Amino acid sequence: MLPNYWSQAASDLSRDDPAMAELVERYAGASLVSRGEAFGTLARSIVGQQISVKAADAVWGRFAAQIGDVTPGQVIAFGESGLEGCGLSRRKIEYLCDLARHLAVGKLDPAAWKHLGDEEIIAELTAVRGIGRWTAEMFLIFHELRPDVFPLDDIGLQRAVCARYFAGEKQPRRVVAELGERWRPWRSVATWYLWRSLDPVPVEY
Repeated sequence: MLPNYWSQAASDLSRDDPAMAELVERYAGASLVSRGEAFGTLARSIVGQQISVKAADAVWGRFAAQIGDVTPGQVIAFGESGLEGCGLSRRKIEYLCDLARHLAVGKLDPAAWKHLGDEEIIAELTAVRGIGRWTAEMFLIFHELRPDVFPLDDIGLQRAVCARYFAGEKQPRRVVAELGERWRPWRSVATWYLWRSLDPVPVEY
């Protein structure tokens, strides 16, 4: 189901931006989709850190097959030694276990996040080992479906911006940030379309 703001966002983004209008038309009918489960979304983001979407999907598949239900309790039950052998680095195993513990004891409360602003949620999430700003931003986009997140440190976003707006020439972070200002208050939506321009398979966490 489309997020309730998607049609308005797509219309606004297309109005004065021919490059974005072409992407909106190309991928009409598709949108962000929330998997609806906070731990799974955060765990996928951790697994996907610093590797390609294809590699992340492969590792996630092995991880999920190894533990069965992807829940905090199941990760805690397997423990760090039980998660070895599915392609996760030692560091990512530690991060997943720390995240599971935070959720299991209530240090993170997903039910409360609907009342918090983006930066407040980022602050809570980045208190967990292995969750930096990028991972928190992926969560805001893919789980919370927040409409105006612009993950400047995302390599795919940087590549797509440079390809579509600067003839493939790499740009400093400041320039990408300035370009993103034209897409407020729909920067998450613009980012999603730019990701799609690089990969026919929708990005999901």
